Amino acid sequence: MSAGAAPGPIRTVFFGSGAFGVPILDALATAPEVALVGVVSAPDRPAGRHGALRATPVAARARELGLPLLQPARIRDDAAIAEIAALRPALGVLADYGRIVPPAILELPRHGILNVHPSLLPRHRGASPIPATILAGDPETGVTLIRMDAGLDTGPIVGVTEWPLDGTETAPELEARAATAGAELVRRSLAGWLAGTLPARPQDEASATLTRPLRREDGRLDPLRPATELERQVRAYQPWPGSHLDTPAGRLAIWRASVRPSAPADEPGRIVVAEGLPVLVTSEGRLVLDEVQPADGRRMGGAEFLRGRGRVLARPAEG
Repeated sequence: MSAGAAPGPIRTVFFGSGAFGVPILDALATAPEVALVGVVSAPDRPAGRHGALRATPVAARARELGLPLLQPARIRDDAAIAEIAALRPALGVLADYGRIVPPAILELPRHGILNVHPSLLPRHRGASPIPATILAGDPETGVTLIRMDAGLDTGPIVGVTEWPLDGTETAPELEARAATAGAELVRRSLAGWLAGTLPARPQDEASATLTRPLRREDGRLDPLRPATELERQVRAYQPWPGSHLDTPAGRLAIWRASVRPSAPADEPGRIVVAEGLPVLVTSEGRLVLDEVQPADGRRMGGAEFLRGRGRVLARPAEG
């Protein structure tokens, strides 16, 4: 890429699917440096009881904006690659697309494809950086803008924005803040990147960590782990896979929890009552179940739960 002023609005394709990508799409739609010639998103999927097709958040927003929308079932197929190549993109931007972009597409735009990643790379590469940030108890987080290469979030860093965490954030709250910050990072980086005056620096491979896709079974709360870890899990795994306990009265989803010290007679795995609230005894500390949801019921406070079916699960705390 040669230095110098970019020649007018650059033909740009956006790749995105999830809600994280919507503010970034909006930023591109109003950026004077680019002309959005296409949006690539995952196909509409059946959802709900009747299986009606539902668009991804990015696809829905692209339709609202009247932008050309491509939804290939397999982006690696020759037909999908040809369709994107026909748009003649000079720049690509990707955020929460959810699929691996093949080298044949990475090589299309002369200015490359910029990836907006919601962590401080190289920490938390991969599929679930926001839950991983909360689970690890990181004191700070941020958004990193990289030029994509063939690796998994391994490309050189173009820009970073960061902020401290207070240890109360849920995954949806952190995602919303990261999306807004990512949109602003893209907005302020475009001119320099297109002009060739914004350098990219390699990532520190020695500091890299990798996250994996979340699975349904990850949501089980294991009382053999410390309560502090379980409280972070409750915040990190919202809305999916969620956090739950399997009890004799059925599965109990946990939406909000807090940590209290252990008592001398505590046995990990027991559910007890302390100060009018259900409490899970763990290997280290107690997890107060502040907000719960029975499998066939609604969300409710822990005290309300105890007044109903919770009485058969919990017994008075000792010590």
